Amino acid sequence: MAEAFKDYYAILGVDSKASAQDIKKAYRKAARKCHPDLHTKSDKASCEEQFKDVNEAYTVLSDEEKRAQYDQIVDDMKAGRSRRPSPGAGGAWQPQGAGPDAGGYVRYSTDGAGMDAGAFSDFFESIFGRGGFGTPQGSTARRPASRGQDLASDLNLTLEEAYRGGAKTMQFSLRSSCPTCGGTGVLETGVCPTCRGTGSKTTQKTLEVKIPPFAREGSKIRLKGQGGEAAGSGRAGDLLLTIRIQPHAHFALNGHHLETSVRISPEQAALGAKVSVPTLDGSVTVTIPPMMHSGRKLRIKGKGWKDRDGARGDLHILVTIDIPRTLSAGQLELYKRLAGLGKEAQP
Repeated sequence: MAEAFKDYYAILGVDSKASAQDIKKAYRKAARKCHPDLHTKSDKASCEEQFKDVNEAYTVLSDEEKRAQYDQIVDDMKAGRSRRPSPGAGGAWQPQGAGPDAGGYVRYSTDGAGMDAGAFSDFFESIFGRGGFGTPQGSTARRPASRGQDLASDLNLTLEEAYRGGAKTMQFSLRSSCPTCGGTGVLETGVCPTCRGTGSKTTQKTLEVKIPPFAREGSKIRLKGQGGEAAGSGRAGDLLLTIRIQPHAHFALNGHHLETSVRISPEQAALGAKVSVPTLDGSVTVTIPPMMHSGRKLRIKGKGWKDRDGARGDLHILVTIDIPRTLSAGQLELYKRLAGLGKEAQP
């Protein structure tokens, strides 16, 4: 009996050069569209056949080895070349006649076992045999054990946490593809009970994250096995954290240098002084030289971030002069005397 050719790429609506991700996306869309339980009774029969075709197409195209075998067979079919059964396949195809106009394809008897005879079409079995695939109860298609989905999240740190490093317990709300239905939201038995048809799963996790000292904005921390669950016996994916350093009230990180500011009084600016300046390691005493102008910067070496070579940056201190909002009568009199002395000093 001649078996009708099935174009698995056309069934999923992709071309023969589609990536694995494109095929998976197309499968999810097609499975949702034609799942029998999501349609009225009058459309159920036709949807069942479409759903079987979609599952069969994904079963082949999601498996690299079977996809390559199918692609080669399609090329042979188009060229009218015969193809002998592969060892263990239990079945194969070959043209009824010579040339591209030969017509249908002949299905040979199979001797495989271990799968439901109605799970796949005769065309599928004519290529891969009956023993090549099995369909687990309740699954939409045969999916080999694979690694779970990698997930990403931000890791918000204070400047002090990024500076010192150490362990920090964090709570994450992670959303990934549902491992039960593979992200389709549906199974052969109906709507996926795990995700209730959404195709995704949200997991709350509390994890202890080890933060390196002098962590930088945008740097990554990978937590192996803390990502999305895998289907079957596969390994869970990873969780990739991107460090985000929160703004600080007193410091700013500029490259590997820290920046801060200090306010001094007019008399301190004129006469010089010793003032206390905060750093991330505690306060230090800084000498303000006489005749200091507002806007000038002082520097404390080695109080900044480590650069890629391990050298420490500096702490830059912006000096601003704090003009008092009110003056006592005595202060006002002194300023007037200073103003007069200033005029006398002018040439």
